[in-house]
Amino acid sequence: MAQSSNTAEKPVVLVTGGAGGIGAAAVRRFTRNGSSVVIADLDAGRGAALAAETGAHFVRTDVRELADNEAAVAAAVERFGRLDIVHLNAGTISSTSIGEGFDPEGYRRLMGINLDSVVYGIQAAHAPLRASGGRIVVTASATGMRPSYEVFYSASKHAVVGLVRSLGPVLAAEGISINALCPGLVDTPMISDRMAELTRAGMAVSSVESVVDALDTVLADPRTGLAWLVMADRALAPFEFADLPVPQERNLAFENGGVRALRTG
Repeated sequence: MAQSSNTAEKPVVLVTGGAGGIGAAAVRRFTRNGSSVVIADLDAGRGAALAAETGAHFVRTDVRELADNEAAVAAAVERFGRLDIVHLNAGTISSTSIGEGFDPEGYRRLMGINLDSVVYGIQAAHAPLRASGGRIVVTASATGMRPSYEVFYSASKHAVVGLVRSLGPVLAAEGISINALCPGLVDTPMISDRMAELTRAGMAVSSVESVVDALDTVLADPRTGLAWLVMADRALAPFEFADLPVPQERNLAFENGGVRALRTG
């Protein structure tokens, strides 16, 4: 895994959703390479077991809550002295959709885990990452660039991709990079009940290790604000979005998320 940009020491890493799937594979890779790792997950049993296996530190975390994200970041800083890499990996899928089967509680839970957790994770880690010149990688999805029958899952990942692309230049000014990993189908428990049908349909399914390989590549790349497509049937690369230029925007100055004034120089 990549090292922090301003230190020769092995990086200090926080992984949300780190107790299973892609997150657990990332934790194993980071610790195997000598990084100090904090696992943030709601599943205390699996989180503690993985921590015991790898030497990582586990913090029980409900990523839907800002305070829990702040506590996980604080644990990393207090235990290891700094924070260099944040892998915001927590995610879930839901079968709820528009119409008769709409489940508002399921919808809010999905958005809380898939979108709110990313916003809260970035906010919680902002100060220590600014101090270290750190890096953020968010696990999004290929459905963040295309329509999907998993409508709210797709909507949440579209939001995550838009957030990463918009924050790229904002955080770059503070020495922080942010990118999104956008996997297609990955062999995790999230799709285990659908694996037989997916296989029969000829769908390409990636291994978790290949996604962590992609994470390695993204962390080693100096660019920011990109959505990296990670699919079993094509090479890893940033997704090429169609451009929508608004040249007049360069005349505006922005502060705290809003237009402040016309630029004077």
